Amino acid sequence: MIRVVIADDHPIVRDGIVAILERQDDITVVAEASGGREAVAVVARELPDVVLMDLRMPDGDGVEAIHALREISRETPRILVLTTYDTDSDIRHALAAGADGYLLKDTPRTELVAAVRHLAAGRPVVSPEVLRVMAVPAVQDPEVPLTPRERDVLREVAAGGTNRDAAGRLFISETTFKTHLSRVFDKLGVNDRAAAVRVAYDRGLL
Repeated sequence: MIRVVIADDHPIVRDGIVAILERQDDITVVAEASGGREAVAVVARELPDVVLMDLRMPDGDGVEAIHALREISRETPRILVLTTYDTDSDIRHALAAGADGYLLKDTPRTELVAAVRHLAAGRPVVSPEVLRVMAVPAVQDPEVPLTPRERDVLREVAAGGTNRDAAGRLFISETTFKTHLSRVFDKLGVNDRAAAVRVAYDRGLL
């Protein structure tokens, strides 16, 4: 069972998300929070697998809460930003703070449910809209010379999904995709997909 905490200051929004997630046999919402500091306390108490975090909240915003949670653990819980804010600055700050995914609140419910499952499995999720905002990257870190194909693989990882699906979209075998992904991990100094996406955004590689 995937345990979820929802952090959003709008009760109606929280009720809607709860209704969507609680219909799933493998997902349960264990707690809710209406502010950043409350979210940190609730997560420390409930130890969920996934947190859905809004960015603009009273009593500590979402980015501050993400920072605080990542000071406790870099790996758990998986944090999905779910917000209406889609500026380059908002996205970069959230991912640099340690978010594992970024979706907008107009995301279809099926995609939201899929995102929760992907994150619980350790796969990062970034919506196509957010990827378009990030389409103009910062200057690539010269110490991390990713090849064009490795950057393609990194973008597929950011978009979520399985290795098989991503390999199909790139018209390469799953084995070849895994080889490229392993090289990306080595170059970025990370051990998993979520960390690769966070580091890539922080360094302007996506």
